[in-house]
Amino acid sequence: MVAAEPQDWQLQIHDVVARAQQAGIDALAPGVLTSAVDRAARSVIEEAGLADFFGHGLGHGVGLDIHEVPFLGPTSPLTVEAGVPLTVEPGIYLPDRGGVRIEDTLLVLEKGVQILTDFPRQLTRVG
Repeated sequence: MVAAEPQDWQLQIHDVVARAQQAGIDALAPGVLTSAVDRAARSVIEEAGLADFFGHGLGHGVGLDIHEVPFLGPTSPLTVEAGVPLTVEPGIYLPDRGGVRIEDTLLVLEKGVQILTDFPRQLTRVG
């Protein structure tokens, strides 16, 4: 099987999702509203004209359950706390075409974050 080169739309949405994820990560800090973290990432997707294709929150806390508070979403009233592991996972999904999600689990520190996942984030061709 010969793998095809990515199409332009695939490269575009991968780039937008990668930039959105970085914006969300950069916005993480103790005391910041979780809705502001979502807004930082979501604004990148909106500026690219793809807001209608990001239909979920940006991320969530990770603990005994994989999905737990705090949720990073547009209406979340909670704040980010140091020492709390969170996911940052924006995605764009184009109907009948495909989509991209880039997800990492991070630990919020007093200053900055520590990425706990170790997986390539660049677009990878398989096949």
